[in-house]
Amino acid sequence: MASSSTHVFLLSLVFLMIVFQLSSHQQLCRKDEYLALMQFKDSFVIERQASACPKVDLWKSQGVDCCSWEGIWCDQNTSHVIGLDLSNSCLFGSINSSSSLFRLGHLQYFNLALNDFNFSKIPSTMGNLSRLTYLNLSGSFFFGQIPHEISKLSNLAKLDLSFHVDCSNQELLELQRSDLNSLVQNLTKLEWLDLSSVDINSPIPRALANMSSLTYLHFSQCGLFGKFPTNIFQLPKLQVLDLDNNWEISGNFPEFHSHN
Repeated sequence: MASSSTHVFLLSLVFLMIVFQLSSHQQLCRKDEYLALMQFKDSFVIERQASACPKVDLWKSQGVDCCSWEGIWCDQNTSHVIGLDLSNSCLFGSINSSSSLFRLGHLQYFNLALNDFNFSKIPSTMGNLSRLTYLNLSGSFFFGQIPHEISKLSNLAKLDLSFHVDCSNQELLELQRSDLNSLVQNLTKLEWLDLSSVDINSPIPRALANMSSLTYLHFSQCGLFGKFPTNIFQLPKLQVLDLDNNWEISGNFPEFHSHN
């Protein structure tokens, strides 16, 4: 009897292990999000480079489960795509407000840095991705006004729109003064803000001093002018402040002392 019971127990254990393995390999990807990703891929030319392996070019060879594709991760409970890292993916082409990417409404992490979007504008529908906590569009040849809809992304902890410059180092992106004020006033959870080489051409908003979560603040080569609001130095978590190449800023910087 004991031997029979042990045999049944072992068979049950093997069965449970097989079920677990099968369930762990079930397709996680939602069909609508799979289609949205493939439509996005097909809308771009992949510029092959010897030093880079384009992520999206590998998707088809990685099976039909988009949650297992390079540069993508999904929520384990809902199977929604929540992370998309397509940085340095050799993408070339334009992106607009009708892009299928904006059907990925559960995105929390979105990185399109170091691609070539061919001087297209940052789509205003970027502001519809309300769950975003991380947005990086740096160095990707976007052009024109940064849409005010970016300031609606109130959950952002990191925003990087830096280094959109042409071959003569001229700024390609602009941010109107009113939009800079809205961005500072609405994105109160920001820990990292990088607008380097964005043509802002305005005073530094005093409301920056209210962004108590800020750790890194990069405003190099932005055309900022006027008196620098020194109360920014009272931000409790601020570690890096970059104001390089803003020649019209005035004011006195406080003394800093090293501590052991």
